[in-house]
Formats: sequence, structure tokens, C-alpha cells
Amino acid sequence: MCAKKSGSFEDVAVVGVDIGKDTFHLVGFDRAGQLVMRKQIKRLALNATFEQLPRCIVGMEACLSAHFVSRTLRGMGFEPRIIPAIYVKPFNKGQKNDYNDAEAIAEAALRPNLRTVSEKNQDQLDLQALHRVRARLVSRRTATINQIRAFLIEQGITVRSGLRALKNSFETILEQRRDEISPRMRGILIGLYGDWLWLDKRIGDVSGEIEAISRTEENCANIMTIPGIGPMISTAMVAAVGKGEAFDRGRDFAAWVGLVPRQFSTGGRTILGRITKRGSRYLRMLFVQAAKVIMMRPHRWSDFSFGPWLSEAVARMPRNKAAIALANKLARTAWSLLRHGTRFDAPKDAAMEAI
Repeated sequence: MCAKKSGSFEDVAVVGVDIGKDTFHLVGFDRAGQLVMRKQIKRLALNATFEQLPRCIVGMEACLSAHFVSRTLRGMGFEPRIIPAIYVKPFNKGQKNDYNDAEAIAEAALRPNLRTVSEKNQDQLDLQALHRVRARLVSRRTATINQIRAFLIEQGITVRSGLRALKNSFETILEQRRDEISPRMRGILIGLYGDWLWLDKRIGDVSGEIEAISRTEENCANIMTIPGIGPMISTAMVAAVGKGEAFDRGRDFAAWVGLVPRQFSTGGRTILGRITKRGSRYLRMLFVQAAKVIMMRPHRWSDFSFGPWLSEAVARMPRNKAAIALANKLARTAWSLLRHGTRFDAPKDAAMEAI
């Protein structure tokens, strides 16, 4: 099956784009499913190349710069579809190379019932970047604290667990154990402590910016009316899914986050396992943390509409399992408020019944 000569693109009905750092590989099919284009272009030639093509469906994998490319092509009149990599994989034929990947993307883009990734606008990408920077800083701070503890243990000095305990006793340890800690090790520890303080300040600055956004964004304000959910979860959710239009119901969003049991069913027999842990790992972690914070305060459960349900859940299942169930409920409720523009304390209506 041969492609037509380069420049004969009038029959293209769908294009698969394999996005690379410097080069893009394009494969196009006509309405009959015949290969009519096979082309490699430079990133800077994207606009000039697509100006020659008829307006059609353009598929691409969800990856770095996919949202930028999607917005660019949509502005030119194309119909871009961002497809999760896991949905492209079944269409791969032969060995892995860029053209085969582009062809698989084009095949996947033709499927009418395939769920695609919602295109993110620039505000969502900026907010997502803030969360990723904060997560990296928190990870580096944890590594720095663990390194300080490890070096102290090597000197025979142990400190009880907890960030606050180490910070409050650090200077006292250096002063009281001056004879046990060598001057070089003392300098290393002081340097690490300085790194810790700098990371604290950077985390505080980024967190403050995220909180400021949550106060001015209406969707975030609506989500934050849910017990246990604050600026971090609300902004992370808006950055990830926008207004949630990619999901038909709250159950679908909870499944995307990975808070539903993994299913392996056959022959009419339903077998459920642990949670799938698919989708956004970061968002799933935040919802589980919120659930565990709520469960630490049982005296407040009666104040929430889901208090009776939570009391029954804790009584009949292990605590960690109940926390996951509560995280699932929080995620479904958050989607409903986001999608319908309501608040948690609003009267029960059709929006809440969609959970």
C-alpha cells in the first residue's frame, strides 16, 4: 500500500501526529482508510505544513506540548483529538518507530467512542506547572530532612519523628553535641539546614500563589465548600480537568482518578480487587489525604451530610478501606459541583443526583 506523492494531500480525512522534540511524523488516511500521506516535518514547519492540508481530524498522543499543538491546529480550523497513550497502544502494528506510532494514532483518532483528553488552556497549564513545582520542592525538602537525620544517626544522635521535632531541636543538638560532631560534619549539617529553610520559603511562596488563585477562581471556590477540600485539591482538579466536561458523571471521574476497584470479571462472575490507581497519581493522593484528615475528627462527622454514611462505613470495613471509599465520594462530589457550578451547601437538586 503506497502513499501518494508528496504534495497531493487533498484526500486526507484524518492525520496522526507523532510529536517529537524537534521533528513531527505525520501519517494521513483518506475516507476509505487508505494511506495517502507519510511525512516528516520540523516543529517550526507545523503551521506551513497544515496550511496545505484540508481541514480534518488530527490525532495526537497526550504528551509534552500536545495541548499547545492542539490549540494551534484548532485555531487553524482543524479538529484535534488528544488521545491517552494507553488507548493508542492496541493499534500499533509491527515494530516501534515514529511512522508506525503516527499510523496507530491516526487509527485511534477514527474511533468515535474513544475517550479523549480535554484540551487545556494556558491558565490550566500555568496552574498545573505551579503544582508540579511545589511537588518537586516538597520532595526535595523531604530528601534533605532525611539526609540530615541520616548524618545525625551516624554520629549516634537520634531525633523523634516529625519535621517540627527536628527543626526545633536542630540548633540545640549542634550546641550541646559540639564535642561529638566534627567541624566538617557540622558545616555539612548547617548547609543542609540552610537548604531546608530555603525550600520552606520557596514552598510557602508557591503555595501562597496557588491559594491566591483559589480565592479568585469561582470553580475552585465552589469545590472548597466540600469538607476536607482546600486550595490544593481545588486548584489541582481545575488544572487537570477544567470544568469536568470530559466525564459524563462523577463515577467516571472517580474511575479516572483511580479510586475504584480493579475489575477482572468473566463468565458472569464479578471479581473486584484493589483500586486501579489509574489516572492522576497526584490528584488521587490529595483526595486520599483529605479523606484521612476528615476521618481523624469523628466528632465533626455529624456536621456533614455524609456523616451517617461515613459512620457506617468505618464500622463495617477496615479504616484504610473506608478512607478510600470516602476519597471516592469526595471526588464524585467535587466533580458534580465543578460541572454544574453549585456549592456543597446548596439544596439537593439534579446536580447532586448526578453523583
